[in-house]
Amino acid sequence: MNRFIAAAVLGLLTATAAQAQVTEDMLAKDREMTNQVVTNGMGRDLQRFSPLTTLNKDNVKNLMPAWAFSLGGEKQRGQETQPLIYDGVMYITGSYSRLYAIDVMTGEELWQYDARLPEGILPCCDVINRGAAIYGDKIYFGTLDARLVALDLKTGDVVWRDKIADYKAGYSYTAAPLIVNGLVITGNSGGEFGIVGEVQARNAETGDLVWTRPVIEGHMGTLNGEESTMTGTLNATWPGDMWKTGGGATWLGGSYDQRTDTLIFGTGNPAPWNSWLRNAGTPTEGNTGDNLYAASRLGIDPATGDIKWHFQSTPREGWDFDGVNEVVAFEDAEGNQKLATADRNGFFYVLNADGSFVDAWPFVKDITWASGIDDTGRPIYIEEGRPGDPTKAADGGKGEVVFSSPSFLGGKNWMPMAYSQNTGLFYVPSNEWGMDIWNEPVSYKKGAAYLGSGFTIKPNYEDHIGSLKAIDPVTGEWKWEHKNDAPLWGGVMTTAGGLVFYGTPEGKFLALDDETGEELWSFQTGSGIVGQPVTWDMDGEQYVSVVSGWGGAVPLWGGEVAKKVNYLNQGGMVWTFKLPKQLAAAN
Repeated sequence: MNRFIAAAVLGLLTATAAQAQVTEDMLAKDREMTNQVVTNGMGRDLQRFSPLTTLNKDNVKNLMPAWAFSLGGEKQRGQETQPLIYDGVMYITGSYSRLYAIDVMTGEELWQYDARLPEGILPCCDVINRGAAIYGDKIYFGTLDARLVALDLKTGDVVWRDKIADYKAGYSYTAAPLIVNGLVITGNSGGEFGIVGEVQARNAETGDLVWTRPVIEGHMGTLNGEESTMTGTLNATWPGDMWKTGGGATWLGGSYDQRTDTLIFGTGNPAPWNSWLRNAGTPTEGNTGDNLYAASRLGIDPATGDIKWHFQSTPREGWDFDGVNEVVAFEDAEGNQKLATADRNGFFYVLNADGSFVDAWPFVKDITWASGIDDTGRPIYIEEGRPGDPTKAADGGKGEVVFSSPSFLGGKNWMPMAYSQNTGLFYVPSNEWGMDIWNEPVSYKKGAAYLGSGFTIKPNYEDHIGSLKAIDPVTGEWKWEHKNDAPLWGGVMTTAGGLVFYGTPEGKFLALDDETGEELWSFQTGSGIVGQPVTWDMDGEQYVSVVSGWGGAVPLWGGEVAKKVNYLNQGGMVWTFKLPKQLAAAN
């Protein structure tokens, strides 16, 4: 009899352990399972839409703080992370490659992991981290020395770690990993150092490398430790050996379109910035100077790493218009499968699910480098808007200076937009700024900046830089705009309760009416918000969390704009709010 009891207890424990693991099905249904947030983007399609309606336009005024948690120490730099919520625990990453587990009811720390970073790391745009990924009984995140770490969910102990690339060559890693079918998918960072962008897939359980896909033509991919296929065609769009240090960093990670079983990763600027060195300033019949597949979106087979399709948003790129911005899968009013992305170059694109071009419209007020997008999706260039060739300068040094808008930090940078299944609109955090930019001579040296350009960023308008816009993906129309004095640098979230949440560098966390843009609620967090909000329900109450902590690229690269916002305070705090049950019905 005791054997049967023991077997029953063991079975119960096994079932409980199995339930405590995050499965592929849970990742696929993350949006519908409203008591959890186990994917970056609140769903791998990155819509950042919650079907919860407990919190709505009528009662959001009653949203109140539940608890706050300080990241502690003196490492108060930009906090761009998105919280994950699972099994009573919140997981967040912090600057300098830290990861925290927090009791989601009380805000009490359960454990903390600090990566031991070596001297000489080369992050271009602050020591930030944008989030983690959960699968099975582990949590995964990347570190500034270009490593991937798998930790035990319950204890924070290291299960395995692996090297993505050589940090001494300028590589780093800041994005949230993506989990698909038991594989941990990562990109890389370091586009300003002449690295080569790549997507890698590892076995989530063991950390073993399954496949790699470099994104610059001429480089070979691998599958199960052997060479697979070449990316593109050698020297089709790159001159000489420039492809060997061609940039295209996949630094923002990717999305997963479950409808077509496709990973979608964006690629960064070609290296160096000086487009004349890459034939992009003077394309020839034998070499277009498009520099594939930089400044592009790639559809990738998650099983093999083969490229299914590509769309290049800025061929002949010469302004640091990375093509990394997230690609969001959605369905239009007729039920057609579409993709949308708001590019750094200032245009909002809609594509078919196979990556083919549908349409594009400006989502910022001033674009000086192109007059529009043609029927094939290719820019209609304003050639005098390209910074000048330094070899034509009288002293062979600095090329002609041009004013370009948007600035190289983009009409939209990394900060994720959101899509509402209720309104059918995208909510795009954008910035209205430009730059003086010029080209200059440069040569590649391992671990050194590889730009060949100089720049000074300037605001385009006196009354605002930041602008949250509600955009119709059918017509490109701006339904409304909510202006902000400082540049926006954090993510957006929408809910079925008719709300749009986002934060500002001035520290305000806001809820707007998704149809009108009217401000319905705000809370001052004490430091600039550059993080990504989430929402979930627990015990019949709806919660909202965001991480506050000013930093990122703007204070480091922002030129005149950085001076304009130098009064903003750094910080590091998780703010969690809830709508109490007794106030949910209050008007």
